[in-house]
Amino acid sequence: MEHLIRRVRAEEWAKARDLRLEALQDPLAPIAFYESYEQARERPDAFWRERTRSAAEGVDVVQFVAVAPGGRWDGTASVLVEHRGSARIGKPAPVEQTHVVAVFVRPEARGSGLAEALFRAALEWSWALDSPPVERVRLLFHGDNARAAALYRKVGFVPSGESAPVPDDEMALEYEIRRPTQGS
Repeated sequence: MEHLIRRVRAEEWAKARDLRLEALQDPLAPIAFYESYEQARERPDAFWRERTRSAAEGVDVVQFVAVAPGGRWDGTASVLVEHRGSARIGKPAPVEQTHVVAVFVRPEARGSGLAEALFRAALEWSWALDSPPVERVRLLFHGDNARAAALYRKVGFVPSGESAPVPDDEMALEYEIRRPTQGS
């Protein structure tokens, strides 16, 4: 199946909300996202409108969607810009970097190369930033999420050696992996 990978549009907030709610019902959602289905479901439409508008029009966050020929969204990935010294997620960024978050592919589309296509879009967008240029792309994954770890290695991410306790679960760890340069 051929998908169009593109940036979300502001007026698509309801589809973005629905895909997020579906992602939060995945069996691995409790260790893959910082939000529960119940929390997200309770958010007002205004929240979803602003979140989607920001990802569509903003400069420090972008959301990509994978659109099937019939218009169904089969996947998504978001990218956050983390400027040197900022502490958007975790400790302050040592370099200009982006952070891939909220990766989800519908179960029936997994194994089709769709996740890899979403990562290509995220990486291309990251490397195109030039004010200042991005030195690496990173992501965090829960130590119990072997499916995610395998995907991230497959698309060229390598362990950084960094880990941190999972928010709200100090007994579990998240591991950082990254792509240090565009040529990697």
